[in-house]
Amino acid sequence: MIKGQQQTRVEPVEITVDGARLQGDLSLPPQASGLVLFAHGSGSSRHSPRNQYVAETLQQEGLATLLLDLLTTEEEAVDAYTRHYRFDIPLLAGRLVGATDWAAHDVRTVSLPVGHFGASTGAAAALVAAVDRPEVLRAIVSRGGRPDLAGAALSQVIAPTLLIVGGYDTPVIALNQEAYNQLPDGKEMMIVPRATHLFEEPGALEEVARLAGEWFLRHLK
Repeated sequence: MIKGQQQTRVEPVEITVDGARLQGDLSLPPQASGLVLFAHGSGSSRHSPRNQYVAETLQQEGLATLLLDLLTTEEEAVDAYTRHYRFDIPLLAGRLVGATDWAAHDVRTVSLPVGHFGASTGAAAALVAAVDRPEVLRAIVSRGGRPDLAGAALSQVIAPTLLIVGGYDTPVIALNQEAYNQLPDGKEMMIVPRATHLFEEPGALEEVARLAGEWFLRHLK
C-alpha cells in the first residue's frame, strides 16, 4: 500500500440541502492540493466500487475526495422501483451545488480548489452545477456519463471538462460527442479502447483513474 494512502483520513459527513440529509465519505490525504466531489447516478451510490477505486487513486495523488449520495435513503428506495430520481437532473444538480457550497465553508476543505467527477446521470448534474458555481468549480470529469442530459447548460460550462467513454459503448459515445460539440473550449473526449459502459475489462478502470487523475492535477493544482 502506498504510504500516502495509509495516512489518508476518512470521515463520514452529513450535508443538509433543502431539508434533504445527504450521507457522504470525506477522504483527506495529507497536504491535499484539491477536492473532487463524486456525483453518482443511475441507481449507484457512494459505495460504488468503481467510483471508490477512482477516488482511492486520486487520494494517492494527493487529492481529497467526497463520495456523496445525492439521494436520501428513502429516495433511493423509491428510485429502485420507479427510476424517477436518477433522471431528475435539476434535483441532483441542486444537491451537488449544496455540497459544493458546504465544501467551500467546511474548515477541512475551505482552502481546496474543487472539481466534480460524474458518472452516468451524475455527469449531467456535475455540468449543470458547474454553471451555478462557475467561480468555484475548476474541473469536471465524466465517466461513461450522460452529459447530453445537461441540455442548454452545456454551452455555459467554463470549467475544463474531460469526457471518458468506453470504446464499445457505442450509444453513449454518440451522446458524448453530441455534448462535446456543445461545450466551450477547454474540453477533451477520451475513448478507452475495448471498454464497455462499466469499464469492467482488465485495465479499463485503471485507465479511467489515470486520465481523471491527470486532468484534476492539471487543473486543480
